[in-house]
Amino acid sequence: MRGAEIRRRRELAGHGLRNFAAQVDISASHLSRLERDLRGAQPEVVRRIADKLNAAVSDIADLPT
Repeated sequence: MRGAEIRRRRELAGHGLRNFAAQVDISASHLSRLERDLRGAQPEVVRRIADKLNAAVSDIADLPT
């Protein structure tokens, strides 16, 4: 994950942590851990976050090579 990039994009879009977490159907604590790179996410969660941020998955997550 690129947690700092998720947080940067979320904040630029004007989304608060709790509101954004609810919009992508995860808990605020989970999103917080993702943004601090303390936890990974399932591919579907990464897709939902990317979609909500109008970003490509590769912009917010390191893809396996």
